[in-house]
Amino acid sequence: MHTGLEVPPRPPWSPVPPSLPPQAHIEPPVIPVDLRWEYHEIVRDPAAGLMSTGELDTLGAEHWELAGVVAASDGVHFYFKRERRR
Repeated sequence: MHTGLEVPPRPPWSPVPPSLPPQAHIEPPVIPVDLRWEYHEIVRDPAAGLMSTGELDTLGAEHWELAGVVAASDGVHFYFKRERRR
C-alpha cells in the first residue's frame, strides 16, 4: 500500500554529510564563597518620623542594604544587612 509519505532514497550524486563530532561540554569552575552577613536594626516611632534620605545615604555609604521593613506595635523596624568585613 502506498501512503505518499515515503522518504525518497538519497540520489547517488548527493554527498553524505560528515558526522558531527560530539559536543564537548565544559563546566565552568566553581569557586566556593562563604558569605557571612551582619545585620543592623533601627526601630522608629512613626509619629516622630521615619528615616530621612540623609540617614539612608549614610548607611548606604557604609555598605548597609535595606533588607526589610516591618510595622509592629512598638514602631517600624528597619532591617539592614551587609557582608561581614573580615
